[in-house]
Amino acid sequence: MALGLLLLAIFAIWLAVANAIYLAIFTVDEPATLTTFVRRVLTTQEGRNLIVVGNAVGFVFAVLAFSLSVVSFPLLLDRHVSAAVAIAASVRAVLRNPLTMALWGVFVAGALAIGSLPFLIGLAVVMPVLGHSTWHLYRKVIEPDLGPRPEYHPQPKGHRYGADFPVSLFVPSKPDHAP
Repeated sequence: MALGLLLLAIFAIWLAVANAIYLAIFTVDEPATLTTFVRRVLTTQEGRNLIVVGNAVGFVFAVLAFSLSVVSFPLLLDRHVSAAVAIAASVRAVLRNPLTMALWGVFVAGALAIGSLPFLIGLAVVMPVLGHSTWHLYRKVIEPDLGPRPEYHPQPKGHRYGADFPVSLFVPSKPDHAP
């Protein structure tokens, strides 16, 4: 949760900085229509400045978010580590493999763009593929944990009734005991 909140905070700051850049370049007056906005951005010097500066600052934020999270989420799922340790491992992985990570970032951005084109329907295919690929990237980049794995002891499940449906999602059921 801490890593997700950190990325959410970075996104909020990113939006605030983008708004500040827009206000610094175009002043306070807002365009009346979407076509007026597009015309101002694409045909004026201020618009070209907005495109260049906005993309440069956005690139810095994207690299920051990518560096913090590229292997952090799989590491948090795989091992008992804190968010700070996972972030540090992710940043180290990016610093040790800059070209590979840059190519991975381009691949992820391209896959998300292609998946978004058909009204976001393609994301249903792209997201699982990216999740699986990210897991394999994590396994290649981070050294395996050679410590013993805890043994898995499944708990016997009791009988569940349909009337208990909403509650059974949140409360573990108790096994039925015959008298």
